[in-house]
Amino acid sequence: MYSRIRIALSLALLLTLLSSITALAKGEFSFITVSGAKLADKVRISDPTLTTDFFAFADFYRNKTEAPTDPGMGYEITRYYLDGNREIAFDKLHYYPDTDFVYYDGIVNGSSEYDHKWYISRPEIKSNFETALLTELRLMALGTDEGSRSMVPPHQAIQPEKQFGTPIAQTQSTLPITTMVGIAVIIVVTFTFLRSRRLSPR
Repeated sequence: MYSRIRIALSLALLLTLLSSITALAKGEFSFITVSGAKLADKVRISDPTLTTDFFAFADFYRNKTEAPTDPGMGYEITRYYLDGNREIAFDKLHYYPDTDFVYYDGIVNGSSEYDHKWYISRPEIKSNFETALLTELRLMALGTDEGSRSMVPPHQAIQPEKQFGTPIAQTQSTLPITTMVGIAVIIVVTFTFLRSRRLSPR
Protein backbone atom coordinates (compact mmCIF):
# COMPACT_ATOMS: atom_id res chain seq x y z
CA MET A 1 0.00 0.00 0.00
CA TYR A 2 2.66 2.50 1.09
CA SER A 3 4.83 1.45 -1.84
CA ARG A 4 2.10 2.36 -4.33
CA ILE A 5 1.57 5.72 -2.64
CA ARG A 6 5.28 6.49 -2.82
CA ILE A 7 5.42 5.55 -6.50
CA ALA A 8 2.37 7.71 -7.27
CA LEU A 9 3.88 10.66 -5.41
CA SER A 10 7.19 10.28 -7.20
CA LEU A 11 5.48 10.18 -10.61
CA ALA A 12 3.41 13.26 -9.73
CA LEU A 13 6.53 15.13 -8.68
CA LEU A 14 8.32 14.06 -11.84
CA LEU A 15 5.46 15.35 -14.00
CA THR A 16 5.50 18.65 -12.11
CA LEU A 17 9.23 19.02 -12.67
CA LEU A 18 8.91 18.20 -16.35
CA SER A 19 6.17 20.81 -16.78
CA SER A 20 8.43 23.37 -15.10
CA ILE A 21 11.24 22.44 -17.48
CA THR A 22 8.90 22.95 -20.44
CA ALA A 23 7.87 26.36 -19.12
CA LEU A 24 11.51 27.40 -18.75
CA ALA A 25 12.28 26.24 -22.27
CA LYS A 26 9.64 28.43 -23.95
CA GLY A 27 11.01 30.84 -26.49
CA GLU A 28 10.97 34.16 -24.68
CA PHE A 29 13.71 36.67 -25.47
CA SER A 30 14.91 39.75 -23.60
CA PHE A 31 15.41 41.90 -26.69
CA ILE A 32 16.30 41.85 -30.37
CA THR A 33 18.72 43.91 -32.44
CA VAL A 34 17.78 45.14 -35.89
CA SER A 35 20.16 46.21 -38.65
CA GLY A 36 20.18 46.50 -42.41
CA ALA A 37 17.75 48.14 -44.84
CA LYS A 38 18.10 51.92 -44.41
CA LEU A 39 19.20 51.88 -40.77
CA ALA A 40 22.43 53.74 -40.07
CA ASP A 41 23.04 51.83 -36.82
CA LYS A 42 21.80 48.72 -35.10
CA VAL A 43 18.68 49.25 -33.02
CA ARG A 44 17.74 47.37 -29.86
CA ILE A 45 14.03 46.56 -29.40
CA SER A 46 12.37 44.91 -26.41
CA ASP A 47 8.74 45.20 -27.51
CA PRO A 48 6.86 42.10 -26.18
CA THR A 49 5.11 41.53 -29.52
CA LEU A 50 8.53 40.72 -31.00
CA THR A 51 10.23 38.98 -28.06
CA THR A 52 7.76 36.76 -26.18
CA ASP A 53 7.23 34.14 -28.88
CA PHE A 54 9.87 32.08 -30.63
CA PHE A 55 7.58 32.00 -33.68
CA ALA A 56 6.81 35.75 -33.59
CA PHE A 57 8.12 36.36 -37.12
CA ALA A 58 7.08 33.11 -38.77
CA ASP A 59 5.57 29.75 -37.94
CA PHE A 60 8.49 27.45 -38.74
CA TYR A 61 6.27 24.40 -38.39
CA ARG A 62 3.67 25.30 -41.01
CA ASN A 63 4.84 28.15 -43.21
CA LYS A 64 7.95 26.88 -44.96
CA THR A 65 8.21 28.08 -48.56
CA GLU A 66 10.50 28.09 -51.59
CA ALA A 67 13.27 30.66 -51.83
CA PRO A 68 11.95 33.85 -53.48
CA THR A 69 13.56 35.28 -56.59
CA ASP A 70 13.77 38.76 -55.07
CA PRO A 71 12.65 39.16 -51.44
CA GLY A 72 13.37 42.90 -51.52
CA MET A 73 14.71 45.07 -48.70
CA GLY A 74 15.42 43.11 -45.56
CA TYR A 75 16.41 43.49 -41.91
CA GLU A 76 18.86 41.31 -40.04
CA ILE A 77 17.48 40.41 -36.63
CA THR A 78 19.42 38.83 -33.78
CA ARG A 79 17.52 37.66 -30.71
CA TYR A 80 19.06 37.76 -27.23
CA TYR A 81 18.27 36.41 -23.77
CA LEU A 82 19.75 37.19 -20.37
CA ASP A 83 21.81 34.75 -18.33
CA GLY A 84 22.43 36.64 -15.12
CA ASN A 85 24.13 39.85 -16.25
CA ARG A 86 25.20 38.41 -19.61
CA GLU A 87 23.36 39.23 -22.82
CA ILE A 88 23.60 36.18 -25.05
CA ALA A 89 22.78 35.95 -28.75
CA PHE A 90 20.45 33.00 -29.31
CA ASP A 91 19.57 33.04 -33.01
CA LYS A 92 19.45 35.13 -36.16
CA LEU A 93 16.94 35.65 -38.96
CA HIS A 94 16.26 38.01 -41.88
CA TYR A 95 12.87 39.66 -42.22
CA TYR A 96 11.54 41.11 -45.49
CA PRO A 97 8.42 43.18 -44.68
CA ASP A 98 7.65 44.26 -48.27
CA THR A 99 7.30 40.68 -49.53
CA ASP A 100 6.35 38.92 -46.25
CA PHE A 101 9.31 36.53 -46.22
CA VAL A 102 11.51 35.34 -43.37
CA TYR A 103 14.84 33.59 -43.79
CA TYR A 104 15.93 31.75 -40.65
CA ASP A 105 19.73 31.81 -40.46
CA GLY A 106 19.71 29.61 -37.38
CA ILE A 107 20.88 29.27 -33.80
CA VAL A 108 24.11 31.01 -32.88
CA ASN A 109 26.84 28.36 -32.46
CA GLY A 110 24.20 25.65 -32.76
CA SER A 111 21.75 24.14 -35.19
CA SER A 112 18.11 23.16 -35.64
CA GLU A 113 15.83 21.65 -38.25
CA TYR A 114 14.61 25.15 -39.21
CA ASP A 115 18.01 26.59 -40.16
CA HIS A 116 18.77 28.04 -43.62
CA LYS A 117 15.18 27.87 -44.84
CA TRP A 118 12.57 30.34 -46.09
CA TYR A 119 9.18 30.97 -44.47
CA ILE A 120 6.10 33.12 -44.97
CA SER A 121 5.93 35.72 -42.21
CA ARG A 122 3.01 35.99 -39.80
CA PRO A 123 0.28 38.41 -40.97
CA GLU A 124 0.48 40.60 -37.86
CA ILE A 125 4.27 40.87 -37.66
CA LYS A 126 4.64 43.67 -40.22
CA SER A 127 2.54 46.12 -38.23
CA ASN A 128 4.11 45.06 -34.90
CA PHE A 129 7.64 45.30 -36.27
CA GLU A 130 7.24 48.66 -38.00
CA THR A 131 5.52 50.22 -34.97
CA ALA A 132 8.21 49.00 -32.55
CA LEU A 133 11.06 50.05 -34.84
CA LEU A 134 9.59 53.51 -35.47
CA THR A 135 9.10 54.03 -31.72
CA GLU A 136 12.74 53.23 -30.97
CA LEU A 137 13.99 55.44 -33.82
CA ARG A 138 11.96 58.36 -32.49
CA LEU A 139 13.37 57.88 -28.99
CA MET A 140 16.88 57.78 -30.40
CA ALA A 141 16.25 60.96 -32.40
CA LEU A 142 14.99 62.74 -29.29
CA GLY A 143 18.17 61.84 -27.42
CA THR A 144 16.33 60.38 -24.41
CA ASP A 145 17.78 57.87 -21.96
CA GLU A 146 15.52 55.19 -23.44
CA GLY A 147 16.73 56.12 -26.88
CA SER A 148 20.38 55.82 -25.88
CA ARG A 149 19.71 52.33 -24.53
CA SER A 150 18.30 51.42 -27.93
CA MET A 151 21.69 51.94 -29.52
CA VAL A 152 23.94 48.95 -30.06
CA PRO A 153 26.50 48.16 -28.76
CA PRO A 154 25.21 48.79 -25.22
CA HIS A 155 27.34 49.71 -22.22
CA GLN A 156 28.27 46.06 -21.59
CA ALA A 157 29.54 43.82 -24.32
CA ILE A 158 27.19 41.30 -25.90
CA GLN A 159 28.78 37.89 -26.09
CA PRO A 160 27.44 34.93 -28.02
CA GLU A 161 27.23 31.79 -25.93
CA LYS A 162 29.05 28.68 -27.06
CA GLN A 163 26.26 26.15 -27.47
CA PHE A 164 25.98 23.08 -29.61
CA GLY A 165 22.78 21.25 -30.36
CA THR A 166 20.83 23.67 -28.14
CA PRO A 167 17.09 22.89 -27.92
CA ILE A 168 15.29 25.10 -30.41
CA ALA A 169 13.24 27.14 -27.93
CA GLN A 170 15.57 27.15 -24.95
CA THR A 171 16.23 30.77 -23.97
CA GLN A 172 17.24 30.48 -20.35
CA SER A 173 20.27 29.26 -18.42
CA THR A 174 20.52 25.48 -18.60
CA LEU A 175 21.70 25.16 -14.97
CA PRO A 176 18.23 25.25 -13.34
CA ILE A 177 16.85 22.82 -15.93
CA THR A 178 19.74 20.39 -15.44
CA THR A 179 19.31 20.60 -11.69
CA MET A 180 15.60 19.81 -11.88
CA VAL A 181 16.17 16.88 -14.21
CA GLY A 182 18.79 15.52 -11.82
CA ILE A 183 16.42 15.83 -8.86
CA ALA A 184 13.67 14.07 -10.78
CA VAL A 185 15.96 11.20 -11.76
CA ILE A 186 17.22 10.82 -8.18
CA ILE A 187 13.65 10.70 -6.84
CA VAL A 188 12.55 8.06 -9.32
CA VAL A 189 15.65 5.92 -8.76
CA THR A 190 15.30 6.20 -4.97
CA PHE A 191 11.67 5.12 -4.92
CA THR A 192 12.33 2.31 -7.37
CA PHE A 193 15.15 1.06 -5.14
CA LEU A 194 12.98 1.25 -2.00
CA ARG A 195 10.17 -0.59 -3.76
CA SER A 196 12.49 -3.35 -4.97
CA ARG A 197 13.87 -3.81 -1.45
CA ARG A 198 10.38 -4.02 0.01
CA LEU A 199 9.26 -6.63 -2.53
CA SER A 200 12.42 -8.74 -2.48
CA PRO A 201 12.36 -11.94 -0.34
CA ARG A 202 14.32 -11.86 2.91
